[in-house]
Amino acid sequence: MIFGKPAVWFLGAVLMMTGVTVTTMEAQQGVPGEVGGSEEFNHAVDEYFANVYFKYAPTAGTLAGLHEYDTQLEDFSRAGVDAVIRALHAYADRFAKIARPTDLTAAGDYDLVVANIQAQLLELEKVRAWEKNPDTYSSGITSSAYTLMERKFASPDDRLRSLIAREKQMPAALQAAHVNLMNPPRIYTEIALEQLPDLIKFFQDDVPAAFKDAQDANLKVEFATTNAAVIAALQQYEAWLKKDVLKRSHGKFEIGAETFQKKLLYDEMVDTPISELLDIGYQDLHKNQTAFVKLAGEIDPKRSPKQVLAELVAMHPADGQVLATFQSTFNGLVEFINAKKIVTIPSNVRPTLQDTPPFMRAITFASMDTPGAYEKVATEAYFNVTVPEPGMTPKQREEALEGFNFGTIVSTSVHEAWPGHYVQFLWVQTAPSKVRKLLGANTNAEGWAHYCEQMMLDEGYGQPGVGAKDAREAQFIRLGQLQDALLRDARFIVGIQMHTGKMTMAQAEEFFVTEGYQVKSVGVTETKRGTSDPTYLYYTLGKLQILKLRADFKTKLGDEYSLEKFHNEFLQQGFPPIKIVRRAMLGNDSPTL
Repeated sequence: MIFGKPAVWFLGAVLMMTGVTVTTMEAQQGVPGEVGGSEEFNHAVDEYFANVYFKYAPTAGTLAGLHEYDTQLEDFSRAGVDAVIRALHAYADRFAKIARPTDLTAAGDYDLVVANIQAQLLELEKVRAWEKNPDTYSSGITSSAYTLMERKFASPDDRLRSLIAREKQMPAALQAAHVNLMNPPRIYTEIALEQLPDLIKFFQDDVPAAFKDAQDANLKVEFATTNAAVIAALQQYEAWLKKDVLKRSHGKFEIGAETFQKKLLYDEMVDTPISELLDIGYQDLHKNQTAFVKLAGEIDPKRSPKQVLAELVAMHPADGQVLATFQSTFNGLVEFINAKKIVTIPSNVRPTLQDTPPFMRAITFASMDTPGAYEKVATEAYFNVTVPEPGMTPKQREEALEGFNFGTIVSTSVHEAWPGHYVQFLWVQTAPSKVRKLLGANTNAEGWAHYCEQMMLDEGYGQPGVGAKDAREAQFIRLGQLQDALLRDARFIVGIQMHTGKMTMAQAEEFFVTEGYQVKSVGVTETKRGTSDPTYLYYTLGKLQILKLRADFKTKLGDEYSLEKFHNEFLQQGFPPIKIVRRAMLGNDSPTL
């Protein structure tokens, strides 16, 4: 899931759901201030977001609903990289001199901001995607264009004017890659090349179509010029990657154990040693494999679990019916949540279901793209699903459709929308501070969504008459949920093993198939993703943390406990690392695992 996460060039730490930053100017316009923070801390927070966070990532500003950034583009040059690094170090020093607030919420906010700064520095100085990943540039500028297209927050003419301003800066952004890229990993160059034809087609077809209603004739003439320049620059970039960069792409994608551990600490506030995490991952993998084998035996004791799985993956929508099948699950999920008092849904407005945008297709199966908390006009959210492409061979189309078996469709609908990412996004709008609306952790957001997949079935969804037409279909829905859990377990293990040099990409692909019970095409895509998303163990890691928090919260409340109360109190904290949520809900720093 990538929900609301922009392809912004330097933001290595999570930018999800709202992507919100509030500058001093916005605070003066009535945006709620910090809760319990000192004046010095609150002022430093405002200035950090104004002087660093959005200054160097204006695409995130557009996503947040702060449209004064709409004409700006990220500075992809080496000088731009160096400027961000200097600014981050300056603010790290500034926050180190500020006393950590005593108020519980403000203390959590302080920890979040400090960790965010450290995460950005780790990304820029150690991971160095700007130096290693060609897709950073091509998908980055495409994302910047898409943010001006996806929501109609202003007239077509006004948004086209902003797009033209950004397009004028895009050829220079691609040219910066010629200076910055140093011996990329081959897989990174291959992914960039895989995506570039769709990105070029996006500017050729989709971008002009999005602004067909613009009225200003002079503006359209200017756009034709700037858009043609971007297309030409992307074509030249593609040719350069093929003829030059690919041949010298011999670098390593592995970030190493030390950087992996620091990334977990800064992004997720998890300090558990990698060796222990690996044991936790294998334990959960084996638990889910055992449950899968047991259930497969109950479905058909005469066949092997893999044969039963083959039946499950063959139970998918017809070609062209994937989106309609997803849509058909929505009403039943919402009705079940309300009837069973699973969690309060703050709004009746639903997201728009659509095919995944081209610049996200190579490494994204499904995602939730939500507006920023300060977007006041175009507040729609998008549920993206990567449906089979027209150019696929029949075999490729069938393999892609197998990834959408109806068990997986149920799990994905739960994960992305009800009560997963979309419901959490709705709650974030009322988070206790602006920092909580902006900064968070994947172990919370992705952990919550993955936790919901299991929780909803545990509570009775997917039973005959409640999401399933009969007992056999109910069994296959649970089997699909277990298959998805095994996918996340495989990510957990593969991410650690690949990035510590103990597993090759070929071994990772095979692991997804043999141990994670996935089809080959999913194994390939997931392995690609893992090369640039090393800590995608956060799905299972977050789920396990939430399950432990739920058990501890139930013990604390006793007879006053209810599932709805737990979920509501969890979500009202925003989406910070589970460590911060535990402090708020339990009043202590007890272990999260």
